[in-house]
Amino acid sequence: MSDLLRAPAEIKYAEELDWLESVDDGPKPFSWRLSPKMVRLFILGSERADGLDREISQKWYGDRSFVERSIVTLASDRGLLLIGDPGTGKSWLAELLSAAISRNSTLVVQGTAGTTEDHIKYSWNVSMVISKGHSRESMIPSPIMTAMETGAVGRFEELTRSTSDVQDALISILSEKYISVPEMDSDNIVFAKPGFSVIATANSRDRGVNDLSSALKRRFNFVRIPVVTNKKSEAEIVRFRTEELLKRHRIELDVPPTLLDVLLQSFADLRASAAAAGSDDEKLESALSSAEQIGVLEDAILHSNFFGERALTARTLASSLVGSLARREPEDLAILNKYLHGVVEPRSKEEGGSWPEFLEGGRDAIATLS
Repeated sequence: MSDLLRAPAEIKYAEELDWLESVDDGPKPFSWRLSPKMVRLFILGSERADGLDREISQKWYGDRSFVERSIVTLASDRGLLLIGDPGTGKSWLAELLSAAISRNSTLVVQGTAGTTEDHIKYSWNVSMVISKGHSRESMIPSPIMTAMETGAVGRFEELTRSTSDVQDALISILSEKYISVPEMDSDNIVFAKPGFSVIATANSRDRGVNDLSSALKRRFNFVRIPVVTNKKSEAEIVRFRTEELLKRHRIELDVPPTLLDVLLQSFADLRASAAAAGSDDEKLESALSSAEQIGVLEDAILHSNFFGERALTARTLASSLVGSLARREPEDLAILNKYLHGVVEPRSKEEGGSWPEFLEGGRDAIATLS
C-alpha cells in the first residue's frame, strides 16, 4: 500500500474488511462479501453496543439513514444514484459501499462529454480481431461489463455529464441485466451474475447539462446527500481527512483546535452570506463544501510544512482560504473582501484570539491577487 499514491478502500482497509468477514455470521444477499449490517458498520464505524472485539473506524460522516437506504437499494435489483452538491462525499460513499460489498471499488466509468457507449459496454483489441476475429479473447470489457460478469458493483461517476446515447445504453443494462455482442456468432450475450448493481453519482449543480430521462430515473433509487452544515460533524470530517493527509506525507505538524474553529466558522459565515445573496454574482463560485474546506486546510498545512516554520498559523490559513475560493476575478475577490471587512474585522476586535492574524493574512492575500 505504501507504493500507491492513493490506495482504493479495499486495499487501504483490507485488515478491517478481512476481520469483519471472519466474524460476520449475518445473511448476505447474492455474492456479497459482508452482510448489510457489517457493510453499515464498516462505513459508519463501530460503537460499544456492537459488542465487537476491536474498534472499526468511521470512514463516512453523515446521516446513517443515507447509508442504510443505499445498502437496501443495492440488495435489490435497482441501481443507486447518489446526488448532491460537489464535495458532499458521494464518490467516497460509493467507493466504500463497493469495497465492502465486492472488495473491488475500481470498476469505475467516469462520465464526461467524451464518454461513449463503448465505455459502458465493450470495445475490441483491433490487432487480435484482425488475426483471430471477434471473440471473447479479443474483446475488451468495460468496467460495467466486468462487474456484470463477476456479480460485483460497478460505478458510474458524474452520470449527468454523459450524453443521452450513453444514458440510453445504461437503461438497457439496468433493465435487461445483459449485454448483447452482435459482432460474435456464438456466446454473444453477457449476462449479469447475482450481486451485480450500479452506483451512479450526479452533481446537483449540473442540472440541465444532460438531464436524466424519466426511463433512466425509474431504474434508480435516489439518495440525496446534503452539504454537511453541522459544526460537530464537519469538524469530525475535517479532522479525519487531515489526519490521513499528515500520515500520507509523514508530516509532524499540529493543527491547533482554535484554527480549526476559525476555518469552520469562516465557511459557516460564507455559506450564510451565499444563502442571503440576491443573485449568483453575489455568491462565491465555490460550493463551500466540506471537501473544499479540507482542501483549504491541506493547502495551508503543506505550505506551512514546506515553506513556513512547520507550524500552522492563522495568516497561512487565511491566505489558503482566499487562494482556494477566489476563482472569479474580480467577483469572488470582492465577496471575500466584503466578508473580511464586514464580519472578520468586527469579530477580531470583539473576540481577539486568532482572528486578528486571520484578518491580516486575508487582506494581504487579496491585495496580492488584486
